[in-house]
Amino acid sequence: MHPSHITRRRFLTAASALTAGGLFGSRLRACPNLGGEDPLREAKELAAGINAFGHELHRRLAKGDGSTFFSPFSIEAALGMTSAGAKGKTLEEMQKTLHLPTDPHPAFGALIAHLNRPTRPLPSRAEQPSGPFTKRGYELNVANAIWAMKDYPWRKEFMDLTRKHYGSGVVETDFRKPNESRQRINSWVEKETQKRIKNLIPDGVLSPLTRMVLTNAIYFKSAWLHRFAKENTKDAPFTRGDGTKVDVPLMAQTGRFEYGEFDLGLTRASNPVQVLELPYTNNELSMLVFLPKGATTVEHIVTALTSKTVTNVAMKLQTVNVFLPRFKIETEYSLNAALIDLGMKAAFRDADFTGMHTSDEHLFITHVLHKAFVDVDEEGTEAAAATAVILGREIVSANPQPKEFRADRPFVFAIRDNTTNATLFLGRYCGPAK
Repeated sequence: MHPSHITRRRFLTAASALTAGGLFGSRLRACPNLGGEDPLREAKELAAGINAFGHELHRRLAKGDGSTFFSPFSIEAALGMTSAGAKGKTLEEMQKTLHLPTDPHPAFGALIAHLNRPTRPLPSRAEQPSGPFTKRGYELNVANAIWAMKDYPWRKEFMDLTRKHYGSGVVETDFRKPNESRQRINSWVEKETQKRIKNLIPDGVLSPLTRMVLTNAIYFKSAWLHRFAKENTKDAPFTRGDGTKVDVPLMAQTGRFEYGEFDLGLTRASNPVQVLELPYTNNELSMLVFLPKGATTVEHIVTALTSKTVTNVAMKLQTVNVFLPRFKIETEYSLNAALIDLGMKAAFRDADFTGMHTSDEHLFITHVLHKAFVDVDEEGTEAAAATAVILGREIVSANPQPKEFRADRPFVFAIRDNTTNATLFLGRYCGPAK
């Protein structure tokens, strides 16, 4: 297949008629009743699983020092495609670890189509799925591709399913030329992420024993709904987790934002957390910032924060004095150990991927690689991530006074789609690297 075919997006017209979503479960905006059933019901159920997986994975990735950032959605999408070819214990463990519904693939199709929709309904006519429509005002693109060993006995059912629900074009690849194959895949990832994710697959990972690489790329760029004035940005002390201080450019503004406070409930003592929603253009996506308060630490938040906890947070639109660092994070992860630790063992050892091929060879996952990038400034946010799953043969509260939200210490943040609540990106900012 020609490489250009694998970038085609599939769109769900009905999804475009939905109004933008709100704050997790407590503030979801109503979806129009199209024929009596929510067309994104399955996508929202899948999103809940993605969020649960994201928090569990974040606990593993945040065990070391420093900032973290990754895309739970990207990792789930790549592994979701892979699970379409899994059977037996391999499939069971993948479903449990990833919190996948029984039949996740149509749900992935609906969620991807929703995220890739090019237009949104005008608010005054939101109940009419036929229009009128306007451009979204932000960039959000998801792409999937499968790089399959040429002349290998791949099952047509697997290829048809992933093409239908993930929009993944299949590119015949000769892994007997590993460096050429690596460069081809990395070039596709770089293109799909606007050059923000480079060299996803490093030299030496692919080999003549590689049989398939399943890839996902996601790119997001948007202005804030309420931008920070650059003249208000001042250098100010940021206290790292170890107590040391460093000056950071601290952006500032006062405005009406969704704000709340809740207790993590870790101990008998109070573990308070402030949470702030910063909406992007059109209010369709938001950044949520979870800031420790009092004796609470960012480690407490990472440990205790769950999808259920976040869903039950009560927030209220009120005046808030917001202080947020201007920051940039770039990360890369090999996720094998973390996924095995979460329970996905068979896929890396005694795997059964016979749902994708009819060969006598024993294929298993050799690598799950992930890279992510985020840049937050006064104008808005740019974020990108990519994931590669590589399979091969055996080798190896209310207050009239303005609230203050001063993020001058480590915090957790997430970028989510407001309609489905899917967590697209998740991370922890701990200040500039030493």
